Amino acid sequence: MSERSEAAPGTTLSRRRAITLAGVGVAGVAGVAGGAGALLGGGDHAAATDKAAGAVPFHGEHQAGITTPAQDRLHFVAFDVITKDRAKLVALLQEWTAAAARMTAGKDAGLVGAVGGVPEAPPDDTGEALGLPPSQLTLTVGFGPTLFRDAQGKDRFGIADKRPAALADLPHFAGDALRPEISGGDICVQACASDPQVAVHAIRNLARIGMGVVSVRWSQLGFGRTSSTSREQATPRNLFGFKDGTANLKAEDATLLREQLWAQPGDGPDWMTGGSYLVTRKIRMLIETWDRSSLAEQEQIVGRTKGSGAPLGRAGEFDEPDFAAKGDDGQPVIAESAHVRLAHPALNNGAHLLRRGYNFVDGSDGLGRLDAGLFFMAYQRDPRRQFVPIQTRLARNDAMNEYLRHVSSGLFACPPGVRDAADWWGRALFS
Repeated sequence: MSERSEAAPGTTLSRRRAITLAGVGVAGVAGVAGGAGALLGGGDHAAATDKAAGAVPFHGEHQAGITTPAQDRLHFVAFDVITKDRAKLVALLQEWTAAAARMTAGKDAGLVGAVGGVPEAPPDDTGEALGLPPSQLTLTVGFGPTLFRDAQGKDRFGIADKRPAALADLPHFAGDALRPEISGGDICVQACASDPQVAVHAIRNLARIGMGVVSVRWSQLGFGRTSSTSREQATPRNLFGFKDGTANLKAEDATLLREQLWAQPGDGPDWMTGGSYLVTRKIRMLIETWDRSSLAEQEQIVGRTKGSGAPLGRAGEFDEPDFAAKGDDGQPVIAESAHVRLAHPALNNGAHLLRRGYNFVDGSDGLGRLDAGLFFMAYQRDPRRQFVPIQTRLARNDAMNEYLRHVSSGLFACPPGVRDAADWWGRALFS
């Protein structure tokens, strides 16, 4: 069997890093190591490096990649199922699960590997991750509404009666400019990692394995997480320069996770108990227009200070916003149309989301503007009670809408975790 990492057990030295250090010589290596320790605190840097290179357990009660501390890189893909054969789809899900368990552990996608087979046969791994550590890779799968009934209303796989009510099609929101070719999909796979090449490698191999059964409908690369999913993480910034996801659900919020994130017994079909529902939205940011707005206007639109992230009128990032506070002019300190007000749980019947979005830059649009923005991803217990009412309010009243265009949308039911080596993605759905 082929191991992806060629470093000795317990080390995290990647092939690329080894080549770099080999080129600077022994004295150079000592200088680099000493400089890194001086700048980053030696042991702390080593611990951070070990964590970023390590493996996230694949098996468990819930799928990894949801409450897992958000990694810095994303490759997301939506597939269309092109076979009508239920047995072939089931076999693919089983093969995918085995490959995912291997790749998240830092191994090649197949048992033979990228270089271990006979020269006359195609490898069962594409090889671009050879020498790289697991890099916190997580793979999370979800099933879209069209897997249960396709666009023509056909139940291709005999599972239409197992579609959860919470997987109801999302409504059209005010201002939507959705492109069908980059929306929807029968199955999604979210690959998150600390190394972009590891995430791309995982999706590439799943697409390769799925040839003839599924085809890629659309995909999205992301960088720079725009939310924290653990209190150990600092709040990151989006491409508008503001801290994003300050009030996000966190892995440590056990009670809220049970109430707001995980499907509970009785919520719907048994196969979704312990799972969660994922909404994706590709949001184009008109950053050139935003960049010409004054700092004061930007802060009024968001409802937070740009530097500290504190709600307007407060001192600290995690201070609760005071929506009743008035300024000297008698107007609310946090405007009625401010994003933080409209999205806050207090104004949405207590609804929370676990956001897990990423920045994207997809080149330029041919008119001298960056095609850039936010690939929004949010997990929740029931989109009908969480995402839909929140987004309805935002779409109608958010002052930020002047700078945003929603161009893609997706909704997926993400089943509970794979319990052990005998389990597989979707087993309970297809049993």
